[in-house]
Amino acid sequence: MIGKLKKRFIALAMTSLVVLLTFIVAGMNIINYNAVVRNADETLDMLSDNRGRMPSFLDDIESDFDEMMKHFRGPRNMSRDQAAETRFFSVLLDSNGNAVFADVARISAVDEEEAAEYAVEAIEKEKSKGFIDNYRYDVRSEGLNTRVTFVDCTRMLWSFKRFLLASIAMSAAGLAVIFVVICYFSGRIVKPVAESYEKQKRFITDAGHEIKTPLAIIKANIDVMRMDMDDLREEAGQAQMIEGAVNPGQEDAGPIGAAVDSLSESLSDIDGQVDRLTSLTNDLVYLSRMEEGGSALTMTEVPYSDIVSDTAESFRALAIERKKELEINVEPMLTVNGSTKELEKLVSILTENALKYSPEGDTACISLRREGKNAVLEVRNRTAEAISEEDLAHVFERFYRTDKSRNSAAGGHGIGLSMAAAIVAAHNGTIAAAGGDGSEFIVTAAMPAR
Repeated sequence: MIGKLKKRFIALAMTSLVVLLTFIVAGMNIINYNAVVRNADETLDMLSDNRGRMPSFLDDIESDFDEMMKHFRGPRNMSRDQAAETRFFSVLLDSNGNAVFADVARISAVDEEEAAEYAVEAIEKEKSKGFIDNYRYDVRSEGLNTRVTFVDCTRMLWSFKRFLLASIAMSAAGLAVIFVVICYFSGRIVKPVAESYEKQKRFITDAGHEIKTPLAIIKANIDVMRMDMDDLREEAGQAQMIEGAVNPGQEDAGPIGAAVDSLSESLSDIDGQVDRLTSLTNDLVYLSRMEEGGSALTMTEVPYSDIVSDTAESFRALAIERKKELEINVEPMLTVNGSTKELEKLVSILTENALKYSPEGDTACISLRREGKNAVLEVRNRTAEAISEEDLAHVFERFYRTDKSRNSAAGGHGIGLSMAAAIVAAHNGTIAAAGGDGSEFIVTAAMPAR
C-alpha cells in the first residue's frame, strides 16, 4: 500500500508539473508564433499597398528610421537593411485565374512558373492570408485582376522552430531532474503515513493474536459452565422428584431449573458473540497478513477453472437453504499463477456476498472466462435497492457497508471485500465493482504465457 501511495504521489506531482510546463511552453511558443505571423503580415500589407513592390524610398531616401516612417505605413521595426534582406515575390492573376505577370526579382528560390503555381494554390484556399510552405501570402484585388504577394518566412519560422525545440528540450530535462528529486524525497514525504500504517498493521496483528487467547479461555469456560448447569439441572430435577413435587419424566425442575435455563440462554448469546469476535479477529489478522506479506505467497500454476467451479458448487446447498438460485458458468482448462488456498477464499468471499445480499428467489451468477491473455472471474447478483456510485467507491474499504446492510442483519463484519481486494492485489490482478440494480464484481488475472 505504501508503495502505491508513493507512486500516486509521484504521479500526481509529475502530472501537475507536466500540465504547468505544457501551459507555459505552449503559451510562450504561441506568442512567438503570433509575432512571426504579425511581422510577416505587416510586411505583406506594406508590399500589397505598393502593388507587390518594396517602397522605392527605402532605397533612395538617406534618413533615419523616424524620417522614413513619415512616408509609409509598414512594420515599425523594419530598417533599410532589413528591407533589403526581405525576400518576396508577387503574381498578378486575371479574372480567369491565369498568371498575367510574376515579379520574382527579389527572390532566387522561386522562378516565374513556380510563383504562378503558388499564386493559384493560394487562390484555391479561398483565404486572404495564410501559409504555403514557408511563404506567407496576401491576396488583394486590383481592379479586375488579383494580386497575390508572398513573403519568405523561412528564417523567422526556423527561429521559431529552434525556440520551440529548445523550450521542449529544456522542459523535458527539467522534468527529468524534478522526477529524480521527487522520487528521492517521496519516501521522506510519505514516511509519517508509512510509519502510521505500519503501526496500525502491527497493532492489528499483535492485538489479534493477544485477543485469541482470552477468547479461547472464555469459550472453554462457557463449555465448562454448560456442563455444570447440565449437572445442576439434573440434580435439581432429582431433588424435586424425591420431594414428590414432580412426576417422573416431567421436564419442569422448579425455580432452580428455570434459573439454569435462563443462564443457559445467556451463555448461548455470549457464545455466539465470542464466535463472532473470534471470526472478526481472524479476518483482521488475515487481512493484515495479506496486505503486509501477500507478496511472500508461494505462487504456482494452479487450475483456476477447477478452483472456481468446486468452491462455487460448495455454496449450492446454502443457496437452496436461502431459497435462491446459483448459476455457475466456468470455461474449462484455465490456469493462473497463484495460491490455491487464497483463490478458494476469494471465490468463497464473492459467492457468499452474492448469496447474502441478493433477494429471495433471485439468482447469483458466477462465471469464469478467457479474455485475451487474462482469466476474468465475474460474480453478480441483484439487490433489493440500487447501489449508488458513492457506495461503489468505498466497497473495498474496511468495515464499509451500504445503507441497506448497516444493521449487520445479514451477518459479516464489512471486511470481506477488503480481504478479496487484498488477495487480488497479492496475485497482481485487478478487481472492480459495478452497481445499478445489483452488484457485480469483476476479477482479472493474467494467465501464464504458453
